[in-house]
Amino acid sequence: MSLARMIRSAMGWLVASFYGSIMLVTMTLSAIRRGPRAFFGYKVRQDRPKCLDDPDLGTHGYVRLDGSGLRFHYVAAGERDKPLMLCLHGFPECWYSWRHQLKEFRNSYRVVAPDLRGYGETESPQPFGYRGWPNFSMPHLTNDVRELIAALGYSSCTLVAHDWGGMVAWNFAIDHPDLVDKLIVMNIPHPGIFAKYLTTHFSQFRRSWYMFLFQLPWLPETLVKSFDFEMITDTFKGKEMGCRCSDAITDEDIEAFKYTFARPGANISGAINYYRAAMKTPPRSYRGMKVTCPTLMIWGDQDGALEVGLTEGTDKFVPDFTLKVVPGASHWVQQDQPEVVIGIMRDWLKE
Repeated sequence: MSLARMIRSAMGWLVASFYGSIMLVTMTLSAIRRGPRAFFGYKVRQDRPKCLDDPDLGTHGYVRLDGSGLRFHYVAAGERDKPLMLCLHGFPECWYSWRHQLKEFRNSYRVVAPDLRGYGETESPQPFGYRGWPNFSMPHLTNDVRELIAALGYSSCTLVAHDWGGMVAWNFAIDHPDLVDKLIVMNIPHPGIFAKYLTTHFSQFRRSWYMFLFQLPWLPETLVKSFDFEMITDTFKGKEMGCRCSDAITDEDIEAFKYTFARPGANISGAINYYRAAMKTPPRSYRGMKVTCPTLMIWGDQDGALEVGLTEGTDKFVPDFTLKVVPGASHWVQQDQPEVVIGIMRDWLKE
């Protein structure tokens, strides 16, 4: 291990321990105030919420990938002879975050929204828990996308992605330009911009506190499960991160996302291991590496986690680049203002 990497690792653990100490105190006080039974009282969801079986959203399917051997779950809408639109979700979501796009684009595309590895009904690689983080490194994630496109019977796709799915999509478009016809990313910066911006903008560093917290073992998992997965409710409906449109996320929608983490056999660590792998693996250089396909970035300007400034300079990495900012939309832009996002997508895809 190089000296630079050792220093980077030590600094990461220092910051993670700082935020972990704060969170541990906060969680302890909450458990005392509301009672340990409430704190540890999460329930396993045995059955899928009805909204996940809505036939208007498409049909459920499964495919086993050759490389990893993992069985992937997806929902597909549209005829098989139409071009593929592959939609990748973020954290803490699942395929259901693309419910509006599944309905809207099914007449023009074969729209497929999978659960990413470790999420929902897609299998998670062994070992479970903190020690499984190496199985969530970027090469594994991009290879999943490559194999999924082939398993669905396609040679390329229009790739649509948000949050963590967007980070996977950026890297996939760089490494496999022949497999991406067009790229649409939402509220996720180009990876070549994020690391530098994080170290030069303290305001963004503070917003990224959870990325450091997630480097610790067991504590993040306990946080996610506490008070029956209350963190998920706060994420989508809270004042800081939640959708700005009050009716954008229903209680049933929240239950659908909780099911991702609370279904029988769920590996809660899987989703958190995306963050662990991202910080524990050596950073990649994106110098001179272009995204060659036409690219649309949609950004909700009320994102509580990522600043709008992260969009600046993207055109240096993407020659054919279009940016559309959605005023008043949160981080969950495609769910917060679905009609606006769908309109932007449709107009751009026609060009």
